Amino acid sequence: MKIDILTLFPNMFKGPFDESIIKRAQDKKLVEIEIHDLRGWGLTERRTVDDRPYGGGVGMIIRVDVIDNALKDLKTKNSRVILLDATGERYTQEKAKRLANEKHLVLIAGHYEGVDHRVHEHLVDEVISIGDYVLTGGEIPAMVVADSIVRLIPQVLSKAEATQIESFSTPGKVEFPQYTRPEDYKGWKVPKVLLSGHHKKIEAWKEKS
Repeated sequence: MKIDILTLFPNMFKGPFDESIIKRAQDKKLVEIEIHDLRGWGLTERRTVDDRPYGGGVGMIIRVDVIDNALKDLKTKNSRVILLDATGERYTQEKAKRLANEKHLVLIAGHYEGVDHRVHEHLVDEVISIGDYVLTGGEIPAMVVADSIVRLIPQVLSKAEATQIESFSTPGKVEFPQYTRPEDYKGWKVPKVLLSGHHKKIEAWKEKS
């Protein structure tokens, strides 16, 4: 899989994508992630990417022509283009599973007061929101989406079952409580059923928890 990310702040991605599972996936050539500075398609010598909103309002809006020019260079016939924006559809594990089957994703991290709405209407395949709260931009949502997708790519995780038992792998069900040593800490004890060795009872407990 190839993931291209368009952003005004490419340095924000250095830490999260240079560690842990995502780094290993890139080292194994299971995924290629490339971060692109949207200013590379900016206008004039100042590499301008935004302008004042028509009709007035606070802040600046990212221009549709700048994003269109970037997509012309990045898109292929296999691309799925996604805008990260608070107005989008709520992101879920089911959507992550679907996107993990794509060959090429282009993630657009919005910023400032948003992007020209013609991007929503004409240039992207879908708009995704990771929740009903305000962030400084679409960079962190792009990281969330990329992380959730990469871990679902075959051979990225060392054990296939790791993708099946984690939280939200079944819609509406969260992960059961988990414990490790010490068995008794400050009087806070591990549930007895987990120490019983009785697999059926343990599975029943997990289902109820």
